[in-house]
Amino acid sequence: MSGSSLDGLDIACCNFTDTGNGYTFEITHADVVTYPPEWVQRIKCLTNANAQTVAEADAALGHYFGEEVSAFITKHNIEGIDVVASHGHTLFHFPAQKYTTQIGDGAAIAAHVNLPVACNFRTADIANGGQGTPIVPIGDLLLFNDYKLCLNMGGIANISCKTGTDSIVAFDICSANQVLNYFANQLGEEYDKGGAFAQAGEIDTELLKQLNQLAYYTKAYPKSLDNSFSTYEILPLIDNADTSIHSALRTYTEHIAIQIALHIKAIATHEKLQLSKGDKMMVTGGGAFNTFLMERIQHHSLVTIVVPDEKIVTYKEALVIALMGVLRLRNQVNVLKSVTGATKNTIGGAVYMP
Repeated sequence: MSGSSLDGLDIACCNFTDTGNGYTFEITHADVVTYPPEWVQRIKCLTNANAQTVAEADAALGHYFGEEVSAFITKHNIEGIDVVASHGHTLFHFPAQKYTTQIGDGAAIAAHVNLPVACNFRTADIANGGQGTPIVPIGDLLLFNDYKLCLNMGGIANISCKTGTDSIVAFDICSANQVLNYFANQLGEEYDKGGAFAQAGEIDTELLKQLNQLAYYTKAYPKSLDNSFSTYEILPLIDNADTSIHSALRTYTEHIAIQIALHIKAIATHEKLQLSKGDKMMVTGGGAFNTFLMERIQHHSLVTIVVPDEKIVTYKEALVIALMGVLRLRNQVNVLKSVTGATKNTIGGAVYMP
């Protein structure tokens, strides 16, 4: 799994057991491979590159993924692998225009690992009129039945909510670590550790008001965000506010917490759910380690947030992509129309054989 925050490549070896109404799982080995600076810069420049440059990067990133996965398998002496599942790195995501692009060529991965590779999980859903994302909710439904809601705090914050024993809704809420990391970088750090920088700032009330009035937040779900939302809508607003970096972080942290709380209320209203502190929301992704952000989300939210053990926090997305690869090999649904708004559930993923 390569997330939009570009913090690295998450690789996890996962075992699944079909229980009949879901799956149990075990993450046996897992590593984060930090992207070399040259890859970070190369990927950042691709949205404005020509077609040939994008195609070259797609192939090169696939070979890079393949090399890293092969090294991971050798390092941990892993045997009996059924499938390597790769989300790829999202470059473009415009479901309204009926396309999405995740680079990291699956055929190149297969050439290195000599195993079946499943990838391009979003495209079938978009072809059937869906948003193509979030795709993690299939894991929330099949792996994490103890939680009413699941919140992923990655580059983009997305949420899922179980509306019945076998039904779920989910959508992207707002940009998250993409923005927080951007300002932490300006202070010489990869991210705001524990939210310490944000705590040192003050809330810019006018900026907070402007952020909360962005049109995306008034849209009904299903809905999804592209990385350009941060680049062209969020960051210009903050830059024009002429506030300090610490206050930008404090204000945006509050903005994230408010939007999460508002969207939870919107789900409860739309789905006619009685949510309360007795309902648990599991929080995963890098933002779950931002303790100040977690405090602010809890302050505004009507449910109780739970941060699970570190391995699940870090590798949940990789875990779910692995599950999607298993479902693809079994020709079972792995992308849900209730989440994406597609005309039907789909079996997403192209499969490359070794």
